[in-house]
Amino acid sequence: MNLVHVNVVLNKRPLLADINLNLERRCWAILGTNGSGKSSLARVIAGEIPLTAGQLNNPPASCRWVSLESQQALYEEELYRDESDLTDDVDEGRTVRTLLTEHSQWASEHQSLCETLQLGELLDRGYRRLSSGEARRTLIAQALLDHPELLILDEPFEGLDMASSVQLHAALNRLVERGQWLILVVGQTHDIIERCEDVAILDKGRIVYAGRRDSGLEGAWAQLNTHSSKPPTLPPRDPEFQLPAWPRDKPLIELYEGFVQYGDTFQFRDLNWTLQPGEHTRITGPNGSGKSTLLGLITGDHPQCYRNNLNVLGFQRGSGESIWQIKKHIGYVSGSLHRDYRVSVSALNVIVSGLTDSIGVYTQTGAKESQLAHAWLEIIGLAEQANAPFRSLSMGQQRLLLIARALIKQPPLIILDEPAEGLDDFNRFYVLAIVEQLISAGDSTLLLVSHRSDETLSCISRSLEFLPSESPEVRFNVQSFAEDAGQPPQSATDIEGL
Repeated sequence: MNLVHVNVVLNKRPLLADINLNLERRCWAILGTNGSGKSSLARVIAGEIPLTAGQLNNPPASCRWVSLESQQALYEEELYRDESDLTDDVDEGRTVRTLLTEHSQWASEHQSLCETLQLGELLDRGYRRLSSGEARRTLIAQALLDHPELLILDEPFEGLDMASSVQLHAALNRLVERGQWLILVVGQTHDIIERCEDVAILDKGRIVYAGRRDSGLEGAWAQLNTHSSKPPTLPPRDPEFQLPAWPRDKPLIELYEGFVQYGDTFQFRDLNWTLQPGEHTRITGPNGSGKSTLLGLITGDHPQCYRNNLNVLGFQRGSGESIWQIKKHIGYVSGSLHRDYRVSVSALNVIVSGLTDSIGVYTQTGAKESQLAHAWLEIIGLAEQANAPFRSLSMGQQRLLLIARALIKQPPLIILDEPAEGLDDFNRFYVLAIVEQLISAGDSTLLLVSHRSDETLSCISRSLEFLPSESPEVRFNVQSFAEDAGQPPQSATDIEGL
C-alpha cells in the first residue's frame, strides 16, 4: 500500500498535506504530537475519511482501526442502548463475552486471546463498568477476532497498567512475528514495539521523517517540541474567581470502611483514609482495582457515595448537601469526564465551564471569564483553536482542554485521573510542569492517578496503593515519604532532551 500526494480537508480544515508514504506489509509506527494529523492518516488508511486529492494505492482487503475515538464511539453506543429506564436494574452495557462473540461463537481462539489480554475475569462485566485500560484491551481482542489483513492500533497502551502494557507489547511482537500487518499510531517513542522497525513522523499534517527506526528517529522527534523551552507561566489569580483557602487543620476527605459493591462482589472494601490539606497523594494500582471508582465516590459521580461513611470538603455525603457545593471546590479530569463531555461547545467554553462546574456553559459569562480562558488556551498551546468545536479536535487536544478546565479556578482539591492519557511525550511532561507550578504557587491539594512511573511530581509526599489479594477484597497500602524523595517530572526546560 502506498499513499501518493494525499491531501485531506474536512469541514474546511486541512488535516493532511502532500502525504507520500509507502507502507509495505510489515510493522510501521506513525508518530506525532497532538494535532499532528497521525490519527487522520490512520483514518484515511482505514477508509474512515475520504481523500480530497491524491491516491491510496493497493489498500488492504480488510482493516480494523482501534483508537480512543472508536472506544468513545462504543461507549456512546452503549449509552444509546441503555435500558435502565425500562427495567429495575442498572444497565452496564453488553458484557465483554457478548462483545467478543457477536461475530463468531466462543472457540479456543477466544480463550487464547482472553488469556493473552487478561480478559478472563472481565467476561461477564458490562462494558460501561470497564476501566479505560480494560476497555482498550477488549476492543483489541474484538478486532483480532475479525482477522483483518491490516490492524491499526491508535494509542493502544494508553490507560494500561504496567503489567498489562508489558504483556500487550509482547503480544503485538508475537503478532508481527507471525506475519500480521500492523500499524501503530503513537505519541510516545517508548510505545513503539521492538518488532516495529519503520517509522513515519507527522507534524502539522505533513511527513517530516519516514525511514528506519534506528537511523534518525531521535533527532527528528526531538525537533518537534511544540512548546517554548521556558517553563509555563500561569495567569495571575483573579480575586473574583479565587476560592477561599481551605483551613489547614480541616480534612479535605474522610472515608471510613469505604467500599463499592456490585451484587455479591466487592470491588474494594474496608478502606479507611483521610486526606489533609497539603498531603499531595499519588494513587496507584492495577486496572480495575478501584482507583477511578474511589475518585467517583469523592466527586459524587458514583451512586454508591451515599452508601459510604464519607465526608468530602466538610460535607457528610447523604446529609442533604448539594453536589454543586462539593464540585465548587474541586478541579477534576478523568477518562470518564472525557467520555461524558459530549456537548457541542467551543474550545474556549470548555475551559470556561471549569468556572461553572458544568459540562458545557449554561449560564451567562462575561469578558473576565473569557479573558482567563484565553490565557489558559495560550498556556496549553491551543490559542488558535479557541473557536473550534471541542469534538472536532484530536483526543489529545481535547484532553489538554479538560486539564485547563480542571485547573482554571485553582481549587482547594485537584483530582487528576490519568490526566496525560492521549498526550504526546512533550505535552505529557509540559502539563505536569503546569500542575507543579500551580501547586507550588497556591493552596491546592493534589490527587494524582497514573500508571506511569515517570508521571510524578516532587510535591507528592504520600501514596495510596490498591493491592489485589486472592480474595474478592482489595487491600491498601498508605505510605508517607519525605517530600524531597519524590521523583520530579521532566519540566518544560527538559523536554528538548527527549
